[in-house]
Amino acid sequence: MSSLVLHGCGTALVTPFAADGSVDYEAYAALVDRQVAAGVHFLVPLGTTGETPTLSDGEKTAIFQLVKEHAAGLPLMPGVGTNSLSGTLANIRLMEPLGPDALLVVVPYYNKPSQQGMYEYFKAVAAATTLPVVIYNVPGRTGANILPDTVLRLAAEVPNIRGIKEASGNFSQVSDLVRRAPEGFAVLGGDDDLTLAYMAAGAHGVISVASNIAPAEVAAMAAALERGELAPARRLHQRLFPLFKACFVESSPAPTKAALAQLGLCGETLRLPLVAASEPTKVLMQKVMDELWK
Repeated sequence: MSSLVLHGCGTALVTPFAADGSVDYEAYAALVDRQVAAGVHFLVPLGTTGETPTLSDGEKTAIFQLVKEHAAGLPLMPGVGTNSLSGTLANIRLMEPLGPDALLVVVPYYNKPSQQGMYEYFKAVAAATTLPVVIYNVPGRTGANILPDTVLRLAAEVPNIRGIKEASGNFSQVSDLVRRAPEGFAVLGGDDDLTLAYMAAGAHGVISVASNIAPAEVAAMAAALERGELAPARRLHQRLFPLFKACFVESSPAPTKAALAQLGLCGETLRLPLVAASEPTKVLMQKVMDELWK
């Protein structure tokens, strides 16, 4: 089994689309190159931020292969979770031959499973692969919250369940996980604006949306927190905080894509049911970036 422990700043990559809705692979490659140059610690393609439910299997495969070619050896953790076991296992079979370092599996959305249902689901997912599995808890999107007792039961009983991306926004829940998690189990934040608090409490890192836009700054903040350097991390948090909030004024990743378009890095196009950011959000994103880099 891999000894991989994810830490620091991982970027939840957007998927650039051309104006006709096709994947813009050239823009995607440039985005990954920028992430690598900025010093991020790992990459998360094909997650929620990547609009993955709208992608075909062929697009998922091509995207992951492209990311791997440009990642310069950074650990890669694609999102493979769906709201059915069969769908998730199909994505695992799609990704495994391509050589990911770990798999990100979201709590099944829409179904609202019980804690026992979540336990059985993740146990079954992990049994289908030898790769490290990282649980993704985002109740604001899924409608279900996996509780620390369930996570820690899985961590204790299933050897390749190796971490969690915690995007519940619940500091108490994250603190409980950090306090009780076994050695080698990664607790990663999923809320940019809480990274300072989570990592100060002992979380290992963050899977960030804002680092699509400001990878060097978010990676530097995470690295400072890993070193226990709270003062410089706090300064970076204060600089980045308006960006953290602005990225979620509309359904993500619309604000992020608006900012990336303003930087000339990709287009604003999203796939339905998501649509491009509104004009007020575009104005806000430009203002926030002007302040960040003034």
